[in-house]
Amino acid sequence: MTTRAGQPVIAIVGGGIAGLAAAFFLRDSGAAVTVLEGSPRLGGKLAVSEVAGVAVDEGAEALLARRPEGTDLIGAAGLGGQLVRPGTTAAGIWTRGELHPLPRRQFMGVPADTGELGRSGILSAAGLARAQTEADLPATARSGDISVASYVGARFGQELVDRLVDPLLGGVYAGRSDQLSFEATLPALAQAAQRHRSLAAAARSLLPEPGPPAERTAAPPAGDRPSGGRGAPGGSPVFTTLAGGLGTLPAAVAARSGAEVRTAAMTRELTRTATGWRLTIGSARSPELLDADAVVLALPARPASRLLAAASPAAAAALGEIGYASMAVVTLAYPQAAFPSLPQGSGYLVPAVDGHAVKAVTFSSVKWPHLRTEGQLVLVRCSVGRVGEEAVLQRDDSELAAIAGADLAAATGVTGAPVASRVSRWGGGLPQYTVGHLGRVARIRAAVADRPGLAVCGAAYDGIGIPACIATARLAAIQVQTYLEARQSPVGRPG
Repeated sequence: MTTRAGQPVIAIVGGGIAGLAAAFFLRDSGAAVTVLEGSPRLGGKLAVSEVAGVAVDEGAEALLARRPEGTDLIGAAGLGGQLVRPGTTAAGIWTRGELHPLPRRQFMGVPADTGELGRSGILSAAGLARAQTEADLPATARSGDISVASYVGARFGQELVDRLVDPLLGGVYAGRSDQLSFEATLPALAQAAQRHRSLAAAARSLLPEPGPPAERTAAPPAGDRPSGGRGAPGGSPVFTTLAGGLGTLPAAVAARSGAEVRTAAMTRELTRTATGWRLTIGSARSPELLDADAVVLALPARPASRLLAAASPAAAAALGEIGYASMAVVTLAYPQAAFPSLPQGSGYLVPAVDGHAVKAVTFSSVKWPHLRTEGQLVLVRCSVGRVGEEAVLQRDDSELAAIAGADLAAATGVTGAPVASRVSRWGGGLPQYTVGHLGRVARIRAAVADRPGLAVCGAAYDGIGIPACIATARLAAIQVQTYLEARQSPVGRPG
């Protein structure tokens, strides 16, 4: 099962950023690497297209700068010179019909300073009073994994969960804090909470010293899991992006990987053979068979589960337990004159309890100065869709754009119709790290480890942001390369 040149063969199933990163990390492995992407294009949820003549990301539009995996790969792919920093990261919360500043001293909505929380006006008087009792409460016992809402609610009350924590987590996962795992979604805070009686004190221990407001009020971009680090020192930006859009990264990584990259190559079946793996590609009418020494599955949980149903039933079962949320990104372009005043912050989040379809808004041309146009257009990105709200995503593009425009008008006072719009749909796009997620991932990896030459990577495991996906890709690459090296060594060869 080697090439004519005697190289081992590695098949990577999935041409999103995780699969392409795995191919890049295997570029010096001595193996013949093939990436198989079932759709007509590479990149998964990274894509860029024009709105009103401006190249704007359709999926993830930023990544955490303080995690080196993303920026290192960007540099290695030859795009380091295109990294740009935001003009502002000051974010807000639109709730009960008013825009409020997001408190600077908070960790994913958990306040480190209840005085600042009170000044923000996000909570009612009763909700604030309840939150301010947190410092006096005895420690909250925690045995095993629990939901974010149950733990944070026990400390600060339900209103803080609804108005602050839920919209921040919803901006990342499109999920609900009463379902999401405290241990999996907020690992650093969960660990710090074991060292502090007060959850506010735990949050303070994870935050940098107070700095310029523009760098301390940010909400994580959709798709980035908070790492809980202390932030970038010396005033470095929390987020970064590429001048041409993050959607330009996949092609650059693919080109630098040296791998054979195939699109419209759907992998239908994966079976174990006496010496490796056999992949069935293409239609049932005219299937193509590919034999490989090692396989990396860089797929969402459900298609990975289907491929592993026969080869690893235990891994398939655990993968099948991971749910997904669907969403859409509606990008609108308005003349600057349509706004009563030019938006000053990077955007705002919307609590689900307020009943609006739009869960997050980014003023893209304010947040990213390189997107500003000579015609003074304001580009606005509206995220629609949460778990349990799939019905709104059944509307056609024009209806979704109208819904997003109406919500935006209610929040900002913008008048008139946009001069251009684009709707990007991401069906089943965001894995849900529900209670028990870490245990599921451990079971998946243990089962996969029992199948020599097999590895998994992607957003379903350790984080849904770009750097986290790249980290899983590096781990998968190391696993299959280690296996192949051991097999080729005299000790690793069968008798």
